[in-house]
Amino acid sequence: MSLPSKLKNLNLFNDGMSYLGEITEFKLPTLSRKMEEYRAGGMAGPVDIDLGQEKIEAEWKCGGLMKQVLRQYGAVSHNGVQLRMAAAYQREDSGDVDAVEIVLRGRHSEIDSGTGKPGEDTEFSVKTSVSYYKLTINGRVEIEIDLVGMVFIVDGKDLLAEQRRAIGY
Repeated sequence: MSLPSKLKNLNLFNDGMSYLGEITEFKLPTLSRKMEEYRAGGMAGPVDIDLGQEKIEAEWKCGGLMKQVLRQYGAVSHNGVQLRMAAAYQREDSGDVDAVEIVLRGRHSEIDSGTGKPGEDTEFSVKTSVSYYKLTINGRVEIEIDLVGMVFIVDGKDLLAEQRRAIGY
């Protein structure tokens, strides 16, 4: 019987600054494709037509006030903030550890400093709108998405290379 690989620990780096001991939660970005149902004459039923990548967002929480994040709010460039989440996933059957890294470039779209109540824990929540995403597992790039650069690599294959060539990009 095989058992899953579970998250055992993580760290977040914001423009190279480690948040070890401060990061409490990191919601991995949901990857989703924009699909539109299509059915024409001669078809027995509809199929989904892939119209490209949906918006990518990361959400994360820290245990308290994060001045660096506040200073990044309103970044002018679509890739003004670089985040790198490093995680250790461990298999429950063999004990093997997978090194998972997600590199994101974007800007913060929402900062929630939480509720201030003396004597109680606070939570600092951030939502980051992402223009670049790269998922690496054990040193191998699994998925890379550069929305502005029109790059979409999955399992080593750039799925937009032919489209870039067709439009002279």
